[in-house]
Amino acid sequence: MADVKQFVFFDFEMLCSDKGMPFSDMEGIRLGAVKYDIETQKISYFDRYIRPVKRAPLSQFCKELTKISDSDLVDASGFKAVFEDFLAWIGGVKKSRFFSWSTSDLSRLKMDAEKHEIPLTTIKKIEKRYIDFQAIFTKRVSRNNLSVENALGLYGLSFIGEKHNPMYDAYNTLRIYLSFLKGRIESDLIMLKQFIFEEIPHETEQINVMLTKCLKQDLQVFIEELNEMYRMRDAIKIIKRTRRMVEKYENVLINRSDLFSQENVYYVRLLVNFHHDLLASYNEHLQHSSKIMILDESMIQSLNRLSLKRG
Repeated sequence: MADVKQFVFFDFEMLCSDKGMPFSDMEGIRLGAVKYDIETQKISYFDRYIRPVKRAPLSQFCKELTKISDSDLVDASGFKAVFEDFLAWIGGVKKSRFFSWSTSDLSRLKMDAEKHEIPLTTIKKIEKRYIDFQAIFTKRVSRNNLSVENALGLYGLSFIGEKHNPMYDAYNTLRIYLSFLKGRIESDLIMLKQFIFEEIPHETEQINVMLTKCLKQDLQVFIEELNEMYRMRDAIKIIKRTRRMVEKYENVLINRSDLFSQENVYYVRLLVNFHHDLLASYNEHLQHSSKIMILDESMIQSLNRLSLKRG
């Protein structure tokens, strides 16, 4: 894959109804995007209405939600022409990385491209270079799926521009991404409050002391439950609990900000490794139609080391 020279964030407004509508019928009626040049940090903008194949008047609900009127679409180009202009504005798919806030925008692009007989090879090139940034942000920072406005709020930022204008939605998603990309310490501090702590200490040393304490407390409770596990159906509950613990602490292992001590990183790695070993052991027992699950002693030695460590 060619070196990435620019980020392209895009967003669709779609046909909608308060009475419900199949996603396949929710044609894109406005495409907005921003292009961020990585070297120069210059931002370029794209905003086009799209005339839908379905010519019925927009529902009142759709007008109020999207701020799009029927008159905006009368003289608009069809999807194929808008998409060709979009590609020309991008200036090179291979040098771009594409983002949106949830996969619904990529799904819309794929469906409308297919409907208008746009070559699948072009769409696949975009899909190959696509990232669902909402999913990344949820996993690494916010824990829950947030709106663009609420995600900005985590960084103390306010939404810029007109809401439900896809160009501004794309622009504000870029702002979240740049905050995430460049503000690694701030992002990890937000993550700690979303995933682990109620309040964040001011000193790095205290953060790591509290983190060790939380890990230890969670592990002590978990090991007590683990010692009571014998039946396969009990193992399913333990596996789910282990997965939740991994999701809670795995960002410590990634340590994007270098905020976390090597000791805490090491112990989270032990937890993640145990989760993988537990899944493997469960699948092996399942293949042999076992009713009882017995763990190898070596599997829990590392967890015992963590639960007994000073803190």
